[in-house]
Amino acid sequence: MGKKYDVDIQVMSKPKAEYVTDEYFELDLPVAPAVMVGDEVVVEGSDIAEIAIEQAVCRQLDLPPPEEKKSFFGKLFGSK
Repeated sequence: MGKKYDVDIQVMSKPKAEYVTDEYFELDLPVAPAVMVGDEVVVEGSDIAEIAIEQAVCRQLDLPPPEEKKSFFGKLFGSK
């Protein structure tokens, strides 16, 4: 996504045990796994679809949201 949009991406990865310490909770960060775009917590405690991250990046940059790609069945039956 860094190639498509002019954004800096920072990935933090630590052993799960480090995310359940008192020190981590004092930082007031979202529950891992999480995705933040700017100050917006896009998701916490679960996985997320790439399109949702891209939509959050577009909101942050005041760009129009990307078009969602239709699935095979969506194309076949005219829905998402």
